[in-house]
Amino acid sequence: MQDVEAFAAALQRVRRQAGLTYRELAERAHYSHAHLVRAAGGKQLPTWEVTAAFLTGCGVPPDLMPVWRRHWETAGRDPQDVLGLLQLATTLEDLGSALATLARPRSLRTLARLTGIPRTTIQGWLQGTRLAGRDRLDHLVRAIGATPAERAAVAQAVDRISSGRSPAVPAA
Repeated sequence: MQDVEAFAAALQRVRRQAGLTYRELAERAHYSHAHLVRAAGGKQLPTWEVTAAFLTGCGVPPDLMPVWRRHWETAGRDPQDVLGLLQLATTLEDLGSALATLARPRSLRTLARLTGIPRTTIQGWLQGTRLAGRDRLDHLVRAIGATPAERAAVAQAVDRISSGRSPAVPAA
């Protein structure tokens, strides 16, 4: 939630720096005033489409949009939740759920474009119906910007599931 709030605060700063009211921004972004206020409210992450319209309306140049997109994607996932899911994964379904959380909010089409891996293969991994090799899965998680800790946790989960071992339980 803190990442969503920080992202919303960044949107608010961009709007203020552009010298726009929400009503002026609504005219430029082609979204309602209320919609844009909610987008920068920090209670939930706006869609990428709303975010891009907000930023474009504030005059953010197109070459900075990929940077904003990465910030938006990062704000949309809680790294502690992803690590916890990966560390506890004992089945393909568990691993798939963790991978889907890590990949969120990207579509299968986007993931396939980023990695060159067929959509049906990625879908099988995310649904937990197919076990990926470590190298191919690492290629996927690197392409979506996983942290080194997340990458290591994915590799450990694959090894654990492949060997049928139980996850290590941290000492209390």
